[in-house]
Amino acid sequence: MSEEKIRVGITQGDINGIGYEVIIKTFSDPRLNDFCIPIVYGSPKVAAYHRKALNVENFSFNQIKDVSEANPKRANIINCMDENVRVELGKSTEYGGMGSLLALKAAVADIKAKKIDVLVTAPINKHNVQGQNFNFPGHTEFLADSFDCKEVLMLMVSEVMKVGVVTGHVPISQVPSMITKEAILSKLRILNRSLTQDFAIRRPRIAVLGLNPHAGDLGVIGAEEQQIIIPAINDANNEGIVALGPYPADGFFGSENFTKFDAILAMYHDQGLAPFKTVNFETGVNYTAGLPVIRTSPAHGTAYEIAGKGDASPNSFRQALYLAVDLFMNRQSYAELTSNPLQRVDPETI
Repeated sequence: MSEEKIRVGITQGDINGIGYEVIIKTFSDPRLNDFCIPIVYGSPKVAAYHRKALNVENFSFNQIKDVSEANPKRANIINCMDENVRVELGKSTEYGGMGSLLALKAAVADIKAKKIDVLVTAPINKHNVQGQNFNFPGHTEFLADSFDCKEVLMLMVSEVMKVGVVTGHVPISQVPSMITKEAILSKLRILNRSLTQDFAIRRPRIAVLGLNPHAGDLGVIGAEEQQIIIPAINDANNEGIVALGPYPADGFFGSENFTKFDAILAMYHDQGLAPFKTVNFETGVNYTAGLPVIRTSPAHGTAYEIAGKGDASPNSFRQALYLAVDLFMNRQSYAELTSNPLQRVDPETI
C-alpha cells in the first residue's frame, strides 16, 4: 500500500451556511496535515469572508489552480466561482446554490480523473441547488448518477451504530410502494459488501427493521413484513448474507438491541435517521455506500440560523474526514488481499 498522504477533496457546500466554519475549524489544527492533503473546492473570496466573520487570524488557505499544485503541509483551495460572488449569511440564495453545484462538479471531475482520492462534501441546500444541471433530491442521488450507479445506499455511520435506508429522499406517501423484495435485497447486498470491504468486518450481522408498527404483528397491522421483508431476508440468507429480522423499530432502538449488530437496514429515511441523529448528531457521518469512490459528509445541514456566529461544532465534519481516510485505506487493503487469494489445496494431493 502506498505511504503517500491521501488527497481529500472537500466541496464548500452552501456558502451562506456553516460549511466554511466547520472546514476552517477542522484544519486550524495543523496535525491533520500529517495524514492527508486537503483540497477545498470553493472560493478564496468566500473563505476570506468567513474567516473575517469568525475572527480567525491564525489560519489561511493556500490558493491553487490544480491539485498538482497542492501544498502537502497546508489546507489548499481551488477557485470554482467568479469574483462577483456575494455572501449573505443565513440566507438561501441563488449564489448559494450555484456555488454548491460548481464546487461539487469540479470535485467529481477530479476524483474521476484520480487527482483526489476521497470526497468530503459540506452541506448544501436541497432547494436552491435545483436547476437545469441539478435535478436530484441531494448529494447521494447526484453522485449515483455521476458514476452511473443504479443502486447506492445512504449509510449513517458512528462509533455506536451504522444505519442504512431502503428508501432515501422520497415523500413518506411513496414509501410503501417502494418497499419491494428486490429493493430490500439490493440494499442488503450493498450494505454487506460495504461492511466487508470498506469497514473490514468479516461476516457482518445486519438487523432489518419492519415497515409497520410492531413489525406488523404477524399480519395484524400490515402484510409487508410477511409478504415482502421476510422473503427478502430469506433470499439474503441464501446468498450468505447474515440478515436478521424484521424488528419493530421502537423496541429495537429503545432496548439497545442495535448494539448486537454491525449495521441496521431501516425501511425509510426518518425511521433510521431519527434515532441515529438523536444519539450521534454531533459525531455522525453520512457515507454513500456502493459508489466506486469514497464519499462522506457531516450528518448535519447548512444550519443557516447559526451561520457566521462561531457556534457550529466541527465534530461531525472532522469525523467525516477521518472516516473517508479510514475507508479509503480499508478498501485498498481489501483489494490487495483479494487480488491474489491463496488457492485451496486438497490435503489428499499433498
